[in-house]
Amino acid sequence: MSDARMEDFMARIQRGDKIEAHDWMPEDYRLLLLRLIHMHAVSEIMGAYPEKEWVPKAPTLRRKMSLMAKVQDEIGHGQLLLRVAEDLAAPLGRDRVKLMDDVITGRVKFHNVFHMEAPTWADAGIIGWLVDGAAIITQTALLDCSYAPYARVLKRICAEESFHMQHGESIILSLAEGEPWQRQMLQEALNRWWEAILFFFGPPIVTDAARRMMEYRIRSRTNEELRQKFLTRYVPRIRAVGLEIPDSALRYDEEKGLWRYTEPDWERLSRMVRDNTGPKSQERIALRRMAHRDQVWVREALVRVRTAAAV
Repeated sequence: MSDARMEDFMARIQRGDKIEAHDWMPEDYRLLLLRLIHMHAVSEIMGAYPEKEWVPKAPTLRRKMSLMAKVQDEIGHGQLLLRVAEDLAAPLGRDRVKLMDDVITGRVKFHNVFHMEAPTWADAGIIGWLVDGAAIITQTALLDCSYAPYARVLKRICAEESFHMQHGESIILSLAEGEPWQRQMLQEALNRWWEAILFFFGPPIVTDAARRMMEYRIRSRTNEELRQKFLTRYVPRIRAVGLEIPDSALRYDEEKGLWRYTEPDWERLSRMVRDNTGPKSQERIALRRMAHRDQVWVREALVRVRTAAAV
């Protein structure tokens, strides 16, 4: 690698310039970005499955239509992100089909929260309110990413995720104002999801990959900074609707200016993501495999149209 080329690249990064897909970039930068965006894309697609299960069971037609629109949005986000990943993967000899194959073969992982069960309507509400709320915090922190195509796509995704969070909040408020059994169902859903949501932001240690991403200005916040922001935003809101957060150690340390909490079981939840051993991991991967197989004719037709247009 030319030192002058690398120095010029880093100087652009430090000036706040944006890198485009056709610009020269170091291999390390390309691989870090691809890993991040690939997982983000796949998580958006796999994240549609827990809520998709609730489309036919939503309590009213209005809720059903809202949830269906949200599921469509999530799949659309995944496709937009795959398009960005596709450009980064092309020099490595990988295309969109291979990127999606990686879900089925386990080569790419998806967020821990999408390996979990959503057994009640309250779980659908928690996903929209708190999981999407956590996603908004992580994604808005990437809006100033040095890679321009990712930053552009994130603007649209963040705007739509805000609607998703409001959709979830609406479900939560309805249940919180409902009958005692509905409030109990909501509390039980929060109990199920709390630890997984804290894990969602990743371990507090700054890994070597995270450090390099900050040097390249792909990201600017640590996992712990994002988790603290989530707690500051959502702990008061959760308590305001009358729910009890299932962590007796949770408190705000005024002196240190940060939240103290019981750490999630990092090893157990990491293993669930790494080995696809969550309660719904294999079932959802099987659904993805079926969709990938049944839609092969669509992909082939699109390739034929594109090839014919290029002649």
